[in-house]
Amino acid sequence: MPEHVLVPVDDSDQSTEALEFACREYPDTKITALHVLDPRGFYGVANIQESAETNYEALETRNKERAEELLEEAREQAAALDREIETEHAVGVVADSIVEYAADHDVDHITIGSHGRTGASRILLGSVAETVARRSPVPVAIVR
Repeated sequence: MPEHVLVPVDDSDQSTEALEFACREYPDTKITALHVLDPRGFYGVANIQESAETNYEALETRNKERAEELLEEAREQAAALDREIETEHAVGVVADSIVEYAADHDVDHITIGSHGRTGASRILLGSVAETVARRSPVPVAIVR
């Protein structure tokens, strides 16, 4: 039985399923829900008439607020299953940040949703889940 399970979370149904799975399957294990903010997406929606720095800061603030909302939802979801979890957020490339977090925080298992919230990734195994499974230093459970 793992001692520390990492569950990456976003606002997808698969992420919700992954957290529920971890809470049910590992009732006595420390669980950390991690949300990763990818700064590459900040500029993708920036208004080009405003300065890039101003847009980046505003978008970063908005995304950090959304991350905290998602993590609060994860805590509430776990509480509904009589579980208390830890939550963290990171900034970086999503798959890389998940693998790095696992390596740096004594995680010995990752439970991840099969697909995230982006469109094309819904067709096959999500690119983040696939990359995490290939690069992870610990076992990975992929939940559909």
